Amino acid sequence: MQTRMKVIAGSVLILALSSGLTIFSTTSPSQERLNQNTLVARPQSVDVVPVQLRQLQTTARLPGELLPYLAVDLYPKVAAFLNWIGVDRGDDVQQGQVLARLVAPELRAQRAEAEAKLSADQITLRHLHTAAETPGVIAVNDLEVAEKTLDADRARVTAFKEIEDYLIIAAPFEGRVTERQVHPGALLTPGQGKPLFRIEQLGRLRLVVPVPEANAGEIAEGVEVSFTVSAYPGERFTGVVRRIARSVDAKTRTMPVELDVENEKKRLAPGMFAEVEWPVRRPHATMFVPRSAVVTTTEQIFVIRVSDDGTVEWVSIQRGEVMGDLQEVFGGLKPSDTVVVRGTDELRPGTKVVARSARF
Repeated sequence: MQTRMKVIAGSVLILALSSGLTIFSTTSPSQERLNQNTLVARPQSVDVVPVQLRQLQTTARLPGELLPYLAVDLYPKVAAFLNWIGVDRGDDVQQGQVLARLVAPELRAQRAEAEAKLSADQITLRHLHTAAETPGVIAVNDLEVAEKTLDADRARVTAFKEIEDYLIIAAPFEGRVTERQVHPGALLTPGQGKPLFRIEQLGRLRLVVPVPEANAGEIAEGVEVSFTVSAYPGERFTGVVRRIARSVDAKTRTMPVELDVENEKKRLAPGMFAEVEWPVRRPHATMFVPRSAVVTTTEQIFVIRVSDDGTVEWVSIQRGEVMGDLQEVFGGLKPSDTVVVRGTDELRPGTKVVARSARF
């Protein structure tokens, strides 16, 4: 049996035997460890992008509630019986329209008594004036007392007439009767029981939106805002910002803002829930990074900055608004900084990496 031996590159021994070819490695263990260390020490490649300055223009979806522009509960002002009622729930009414009439027999009797006393005092005063034409017959003080008494009688009669006006219930503004609580014959007492009616103005509505404190800084009157309601899927309505509270609720950390909504066709109704597309703007450009660049742990929120020499650094930031695939950030970054596109806490500070530019 013949044997041939050949050394290739000083590391492989080949034996050719009649039974076949056998290959033996001659690499030493220390040389294998050196090769492995060389592979481990090779820097990791990461995709990076620069921090950019952009003008924030986005929308936040906020809840809102539609309310009547004007609303009032009508109560009786005097104790009386309901004699007649001319409207019911759902009826549209005009300003000044008579809705109900009340009767108060005691009030009518008191007015008649006051008018009779006024008439008698007028006659008495005329007689006194006639007698006073004769010097010394009537004291000046008696004449003045009679005149004051007559003035008081006139005021009392006028007061009764004004009170009787309360027996007619009229609509204070144009609107719709949304509640009716009484029927003819009911005894009505001021300050007790339920209201006679509730009138709401529906041709114009108020849309009340609780704007979060973070978005309350740039609210401006006159801005047109879109919203949707579940009653009309896929349809958009608009309102105009008119009244801003300028005070943040300490419990909810929101600021109430009112929008005027024209509702001539009365399709929208008070009490409806609205989803408002609230515009979020900044007065100046702010910093943005890819949303995937932001890392959140139990200890901090950060992005991974890569220096010019490829060294990794964790930079704590605060989140702002989201604009598409971008995240607004605030903190220790500068527009010239470079951050890792896909951040991970496995990329520890001080690690060396090979940065590859990616598209923002």
